[in-house]
Amino acid sequence: MAEKVTIGNCELWHGDCREVLPLLPAHDLLLTDPPYGIGIDGQRESLKTARKAHEFLGWDNETPPQWLFGLMHEKASAHIIWGGNYFGLPPSGCWLSWDKVQEFSGADMELAYTTLKQPSKTFRMSRVEAYVGIDKAHPTQKPAALIAWCIAKAPDAQTVLDPFMGSGTTGVACAQLGKSFTGIERERKYFDIACERIARAQAQGSLIPLEQTPVAKQQAMDL
Repeated sequence: MAEKVTIGNCELWHGDCREVLPLLPAHDLLLTDPPYGIGIDGQRESLKTARKAHEFLGWDNETPPQWLFGLMHEKASAHIIWGGNYFGLPPSGCWLSWDKVQEFSGADMELAYTTLKQPSKTFRMSRVEAYVGIDKAHPTQKPAALIAWCIAKAPDAQTVLDPFMGSGTTGVACAQLGKSFTGIERERKYFDIACERIARAQAQGSLIPLEQTPVAKQQAMDL
């Protein structure tokens, strides 16, 4: 049975998103980073990172069923899905990309599928910059600055949904930006970490950044 924890304007669910999503109302923005189902061979993360995350790879090697993307589509007006190029999603006129400049890991760029009506954009920040001074709690954790940048691409969105919450970075960014957030995570370890991080972000408020990250450069791109 799913468990719900409410922290300020954030609603966090411990459970399987396939079971929890049907219970939720529609949101303004769905922003998520599903398991790509490619593991080490696909080089989503460096081999070094993957070895550290060996206990995570079982879930990472699963691919969400196609019907789940249909359900996610019903649950938000706009969508940003990291790794969307690995799934059979409809054509998009706007892709967001994270260019990990000065990277030599074989995974120097990640793409996010969107339903946004604007030109494609690139966020440039090296992995070193992204995680300086940060204890990375989840194998595929994105930097808070990247997630905040994504949310800014949907400026009218006041409610944000993340069905694959992980360690809660989307919730952290929402707390910093004053957005309402709903997150779902099935692994207890990461759910507890997410609750702690989001509670800390809520306590600090939007004027005090939880994680100090450099300002990213933004540039239009064609894909």
